[in-house]
Amino acid sequence: MTTTHTIREAVAADRDWLAECAIAMALETEHRHLDADTVRAGVAAGIADSAKARYFVAVDGNGAPVGTLMLTREWSDWRNGDWWWIQSVYVVPAQRRRGVFAALYRHAETLARATTGVVGLRLYVERGNDAARRTYAALGMVDAGYDILEAEMP
Repeated sequence: MTTTHTIREAVAADRDWLAECAIAMALETEHRHLDADTVRAGVAAGIADSAKARYFVAVDGNGAPVGTLMLTREWSDWRNGDWWWIQSVYVVPAQRRRGVFAALYRHAETLARATTGVVGLRLYVERGNDAARRTYAALGMVDAGYDILEAEMP
């Protein structure tokens, strides 16, 4: 079942809800427990500074938030432009398989196409998350052929 969703840019009042989504997503997909105060501070910093991040919220017909995604930028010297990374994707469980993520993705895609210097959209997906992979493929995304490595700084 697909329903119509409105996409809006997040505002400061969305901070706690967005933090709850990030915490739930980390637990659900990576079995990681995040520190709520740190996540709230991170979300607040992203909302306050679009150079750090842009958050978008999908709302249902009653104005209730039902999904979110965050965009960040990565400069590509190879392409002389920005990749936009889709991150912090979350759809409330009761609203899944109803077109919420597709609406968020199409909104980001439309913005990217309209923004000079954006060379494409990227996201990372947890290995074994086949449902998410199918969703992303259905929207036209393909495996970029990279693995992500990291070195966390304590």
